[in-house]
Amino acid sequence: MTLNEGNPEKKHRKHAKLTRPSTGNYSRNEWAIVGGPCVVIKLLADDVIGALGAEYKCAYIDTSHNDDVTLLPGRLATGAILDYTDQLNYQQFNFQNPLMPYQLKQQFANTDLLLVNGNHQLAKAQVVIIDINKRASLLKRLDQLTNVELFLLADNSDDLFDFIKEAIPNWQQIPVYKLGDKEKIIAFFDAQLKQAKPVLNALVLAGGKSERMGFDKGGINWHGKPQRYYMADMLKPFCKDVYISYAAGQVEDVNAPYPSLTDTFTGLGPYGAILSAFREQPDSAWLVIACDLPLMDEGTLRNLVAWRNSSSVATAYYSPVTDFPEPLIAIWEPKSYPILLSFLAQGNSCPRKVLINTDITLLNAPQPEALTNVNTPEELETVKRIIHQKLAANEQS
Repeated sequence: MTLNEGNPEKKHRKHAKLTRPSTGNYSRNEWAIVGGPCVVIKLLADDVIGALGAEYKCAYIDTSHNDDVTLLPGRLATGAILDYTDQLNYQQFNFQNPLMPYQLKQQFANTDLLLVNGNHQLAKAQVVIIDINKRASLLKRLDQLTNVELFLLADNSDDLFDFIKEAIPNWQQIPVYKLGDKEKIIAFFDAQLKQAKPVLNALVLAGGKSERMGFDKGGINWHGKPQRYYMADMLKPFCKDVYISYAAGQVEDVNAPYPSLTDTFTGLGPYGAILSAFREQPDSAWLVIACDLPLMDEGTLRNLVAWRNSSSVATAYYSPVTDFPEPLIAIWEPKSYPILLSFLAQGNSCPRKVLINTDITLLNAPQPEALTNVNTPEELETVKRIIHQKLAANEQS
């Protein structure tokens, strides 16, 4: 008998309990188009991607219809496992070995809309074409119709098949369009993507050691309360939930008005705090802000949220001081989570470098001085004077 046998409370947990992102087989927002000829599915995908590609990152998955044995392309024919070619206006990868599911998710993690030829591949949601000529084929795929969100009637059909009505209990609540009504179909996908926009939470970074300052910067009373709470209060109108990030082991105020989020990626500074937030809620976007920004104002936050681009990895302000994006007053989208982990795996824990080397939306701050951070007692005194001058000017006006 082992030590834990007979005592379920002491059974060993083999895996850490993690919150998994709500991805499908490939991406967060994926639809398999099934029930029509492959050429019709391809043309429909072209129409949708052509209409939405300027606003969203779109992708398509299909399977080759070549029944003959296809010769290996490029250097794969001579034994390479991977062949990459820079085609100038696009990039081409050829793989020798089949891609594993986790690798496919990595490839499509940055997409906003993924369409799949459902005659060959599966996706977590389905668009079903009702075509008399493909009736038998669709009947064979009934078990694939797990989450139908749209029916499309081909020219030769005017109603759903009886077996579809029997297999899908809520079929009457699912919209039905004509296959040729491209505007309605495109509007459907556009509405779905807008509805799927990730919820925005806020994370106030208050877990720094404040070594240059000599005392806790988050506790400085610039505006009538500790700075970490002042910043959290300012963020509340723009975000669903506001959290304050603390380092592991850091003493927290048990009477704090905001929930805390402890850093579980220790020793990485702000980088670890951002990863810890995504580890807790991987489907949320995070407005990450350092607590040592005493000149931050509501207008700067409102502008950041208003110009947020959820199709980008992040939305950030350009810093005229560093001449680079400012990572600690930025909105990090869920698609940045695997990218942050990838950078970390390559030995890089600088959030600014992630912004520099990825697809982001970069904004100019309406009031650049709002990005001023305070790290030393000298900087503290300088900012104190600025705040007092502003207060005096407001009183006079």
